[in-house]
Amino acid sequence: MTAFDVKVNGKKVDFAVTFNSSLEDPWRMGGGFSVQMVFIAIKTGEGGSKEGPPGTNVTFAEGNEWNKLVILSPQPPGRVKSEVENKMGSMASGVIIPNRVKGSGNTISGSVDLDQLGGGDPAKWGYQVLVQSNEGFPEGKDLLTRKVNEYEGQHRFGGGTDTDCDPHVMDILAGDGTGAATEADAQHEMLKYECNPDGTRKSGAVLKMVYKK
Repeated sequence: MTAFDVKVNGKKVDFAVTFNSSLEDPWRMGGGFSVQMVFIAIKTGEGGSKEGPPGTNVTFAEGNEWNKLVILSPQPPGRVKSEVENKMGSMASGVIIPNRVKGSGNTISGSVDLDQLGGGDPAKWGYQVLVQSNEGFPEGKDLLTRKVNEYEGQHRFGGGTDTDCDPHVMDILAGDGTGAATEADAQHEMLKYECNPDGTRKSGAVLKMVYKK
């Protein structure tokens, strides 16, 4: 992820996530991309959910809970909605799925109604962006997400564990979200985890929101 943009366009809010490579649609999803999957967690007010989307294995720090979650997926909106309803429980009420998500060049974009986000000023909200990979055949309660294993495979990312105690995300926002070199350290701090000897999670990734300066 090289850029994340939020723009108010009348009564709509446009979201755009840009990557450092051109998008492709090898699985013929029809929207201009098929590999990437993006979760945009938004802090619009008090309270919210601490748990990340099922399958990401992340939580949000105290005071950084998300109130709304926008999903940019290459899957049909109906499929995403069904997965959310079946797997997110009470958190599903805060999830917003754009009617159309488009991939063009190296940018994935989607728009939602400002009213769906609760109104207010998006410039004052906190954001966290989780980059994942679209998985059409997710395991268990995973929300269309692809796991990160110890070693990479044809359809698996490497660098994690095979015991599912690690965070399953490829990239996140950190620091001020400007691309500064120090943000890599901030990412590592948020994504650090520790497994118990039996492979269960001892401590996991805890994310914080990023605010516009």
